[in-house]
Amino acid sequence: MKHILILGGTTEGRQLAAALAAEPSVRVTSSLAGRVAEPRLPAGEVRVGGFGGAAGLAAWLREQQVHTLIDATHPFAQVISRNAAEAAAATHTPLLALRRPSWVPVEGDRWHPVDSLAAAAALLPSLGRRALLTTGRLGMSEFAQVSGVHLVARSVEPPEPPLPAELTVLLERGPFTLDGERAVFREHRIDLLVTKDSGGAATAPKLAVARELGLPVLLVRRPEPPAGVQVVTDVSEALGELGLW
Repeated sequence: MKHILILGGTTEGRQLAAALAAEPSVRVTSSLAGRVAEPRLPAGEVRVGGFGGAAGLAAWLREQQVHTLIDATHPFAQVISRNAAEAAAATHTPLLALRRPSWVPVEGDRWHPVDSLAAAAALLPSLGRRALLTTGRLGMSEFAQVSGVHLVARSVEPPEPPLPAELTVLLERGPFTLDGERAVFREHRIDLLVTKDSGGAATAPKLAVARELGLPVLLVRRPEPPAGVQVVTDVSEALGELGLW
C-alpha cells in the first residue's frame, strides 16, 4: 500500500485527499498547520501541527514510510514549501506541488501588482481611502502603520496585534458570492481592494466586483515554488502523475 502525505488544508488538498481515500491501494494522510481553530477536515487520516522544520518532516517521512509527498499548501506558504522540498530531497521522496493557477486580468481590471505585503502597504494610501483587505490575518502587522485609510480586513479568525488604527474586522470564511461581495463593497463604501494572488474560484468574486465598480486592486504576486519541484495545477493532473487517473 502506497502512503501519500498531503501538506495542506486548501480546497484542492481536500479534493485530492477525497480521491485518494477512495483508492484501496493508497493510505492517505493530510497534515494541517493548525492555525485555524475549526478547520475543514479532509478524508483519510489527519494530523494537525508542525513537524519541526525540514529535519522533522524528513524524519516523519522515513518513520511513516511515505511513498509520495504532495505540497498542497496555500501558494503563499513559503516556509512549509521550502521545508517540503528539503525533506523530500533528503529522503529521496517524490514531491509534487499542487498549485491552483494564478488569476489572469481581463478587460476592465485596474490591477497594481506588487511583490510583497510591505509594498502593498506603502502604495495603499495613494490608491484609496476605504480598502477591503483580504490578505489573511497573519500578514496584518504589515499594515499597522498605514494612516489616512480605513481598512476593512476579512479573515477566518481575528487578527493579532499590531493592527492598523482605522480597522474593521469581518470574520468570514469563503467561498464568497458575487451578490455577497457587492453587499460588502456597498456597505463599507470600499474604493480599493488589497489581496494576494491566491487563484481559484472561491474568492474570485471580489475581483469581479472591483471590475464592475472600476476600482483599483492591489495584487500581491505569489512567490515561485522551490527550484526543481514539479508543479501540477489541478487534482486530475496530480492523480495522473501518481498513476491513479
